[in-house]
Amino acid sequence: MDAGATLGLGHFWAQADAVIRFTAYVLLAMSVGSWFLILWKTGAWLRVRRASRELDKFWQAHSLDEAVALLKPLDGESIFVPLASSAATAVNAPVSENTLAAQTTRSELLTRLLRQRINEAAAQLESGLTFLASVGSTAPFIGLFGTVWGIYHALISIASTGTISIEKVAAPVGEALIMTAFGLAVAIPAVLAYNAFTRVNRIVLAQLDGFAHDLHAFLTVGSKPAS
Repeated sequence: MDAGATLGLGHFWAQADAVIRFTAYVLLAMSVGSWFLILWKTGAWLRVRRASRELDKFWQAHSLDEAVALLKPLDGESIFVPLASSAATAVNAPVSENTLAAQTTRSELLTRLLRQRINEAAAQLESGLTFLASVGSTAPFIGLFGTVWGIYHALISIASTGTISIEKVAAPVGEALIMTAFGLAVAIPAVLAYNAFTRVNRIVLAQLDGFAHDLHAFLTVGSKPAS
């Protein structure tokens, strides 16, 4: 049988030691985790986008409670509803005397509450992005480590035979480079997804900030600002 026919992924895996296999498993786990987050956050973004497109229905309701009830089934990720429901509760909630809250205006209390809800929504939207950024920045180096380790053992094995030729060097070294390719294959989708979700989050937070501004104006002045 031609020796070249036995080369490839199967041959590389069969010749790999525990370090190479552990490195490959780490990259596989990172890839699975990245794709899970990519699919999960894509679905979440689609639900948030659908809810943002239905915000006009909120302002068509006859009361604030009715508006929250109309928006709730559309806001699958609970981004906009907590803002509206918390604001409505805060406006009607009694304030105890001799407290810091009693020393501020209703508008200031509402502003602080809306800011807290926006921060919570931002944390919810950004969940998982740290993992994607970590995968995107470390996976190429993990793959490169596997390549260096594989080349090292390939050269030791070749040297032990006592004869060195381009045919004996090219095959094992080429197989070891598979780890670099694997690392890049894991990193590239994670980096692209991180950049995409970061941009999407900026858009959603801008919409959330505008919705909070409208709520504040409605609950303190009594009318929604003109678009």
